[in-house]
Amino acid sequence: MAKPPFKLLEGSLTAPRGFRAAGVFCDIKRLGTGKGSEKGQKRDLGLIASEVPAAVAGMYTTNQVCAAPVKISAERTAKDRAQVIVVNSGNANACTGKRGLKDADLMTATAARELRLDKIDVLVCSTGRIGVEMPMENVKSGIISAARLLDNSRESAAHVAEAIMTSDSRPKEIAVEFRIGAETIRIGGICKGAGMIQPGMSPNGARPASSLHATMLGFITTDAAIDPKTLKRCLEIAVAQSFNRITVDGDMSTNDTVLVLANGVAGNKLITRSTRDGLKNFQAALDHVCLELAKMIVRDGEGVSRFVTVHVHGAKTSSDAEAAARAIANSSLVKTSWFGGDPNWGRILDAIGYSAAMIIEDKIDVGYSRSGEKKITYALKQGVPTTVPFATLVKLVAEKEFELHVFLNLGSGHAVVYTCDLTEEYVEFNKGDVSNPAALGG
Repeated sequence: MAKPPFKLLEGSLTAPRGFRAAGVFCDIKRLGTGKGSEKGQKRDLGLIASEVPAAVAGMYTTNQVCAAPVKISAERTAKDRAQVIVVNSGNANACTGKRGLKDADLMTATAARELRLDKIDVLVCSTGRIGVEMPMENVKSGIISAARLLDNSRESAAHVAEAIMTSDSRPKEIAVEFRIGAETIRIGGICKGAGMIQPGMSPNGARPASSLHATMLGFITTDAAIDPKTLKRCLEIAVAQSFNRITVDGDMSTNDTVLVLANGVAGNKLITRSTRDGLKNFQAALDHVCLELAKMIVRDGEGVSRFVTVHVHGAKTSSDAEAAARAIANSSLVKTSWFGGDPNWGRILDAIGYSAAMIIEDKIDVGYSRSGEKKITYALKQGVPTTVPFATLVKLVAEKEFELHVFLNLGSGHAVVYTCDLTEEYVEFNKGDVSNPAALGG
């Protein structure tokens, strides 16, 4: 296996040069109420700032009900430059009408005023409960405090990773380093997400013409010098094979967003679509950052006990492969069988059968492998059960991480989806408690 053209670093957002960050607690959600907030005085607002204007790219939820911050940020990332991201947890600012748009815009204006910028250069994201108006006095106070605490330390980046968490059990961070010519380039990122996870993002929030590829948010910084249009394309490619390939519960959020700022401080020769090695190395590193962050979301899914990589091989088309993979990955019956350690290929075939994929039952092979291993143990061949002992299959599915392989044997279409099991803990967390209205909501 070829050695990747990058190495892992400690830290995240502030690993690239020229970026500062800060996270604060400003009590956006009343302390101790509502799902995902039982964490005491957890930081709930963060700022990410480049010291100079940066090339910008964004990907946004294609949910037809989208939050106010999504609408504002999508409009602003259509241009080439941005410099600051303000983000909060505890309140999604979704389904809040004109007031929500006004509040999201005010968040950017407050950050801009504190940092002496134009608000058009500030992006905004939110995550948390749906349908609740933002407590703007708290939010404004938090932005002012965070602006005064901006720093390039590893700890400051970690504070933002904490500030974006909702039902997450742990922060999610990564950073890598690689070279373009004589210059060293870094990419750092954080994300959040544990429930309401099946992102299907596009550059402007518009639904793709084909099938679609609690809220997930991803923020990525890099000191690479890269043409804005090239950055947008690179992010689109990276998201298509990472965040748009995960599902925890099959629910697409109103707030899903991934943003990238590239400030060029590394001083490399500008990366463009015609650049060869530089573009290749940048894309590989960005792909890795996005995929690792996406996998962190699934592993930290609400109630998750098993991480499963679903491969569909040999479909007639790539869209057929994706349809079959998503049907398996989102099937409640399949996911509950995995939770029980049951390699129930019958439920897998059922899911494939009702998907939009073309199949021929007596051509299908189904097998399992340990995570990262090439050896596949088949439960089904040509639509017929194999003689592999049931205990052998059970042992594979008992692993905390394993891979499912489905061969449709009809063409060259292939797809991968990263998913998990479905547990009683997930139901307990999400069922709601009508005796405690403060715990209800999106």
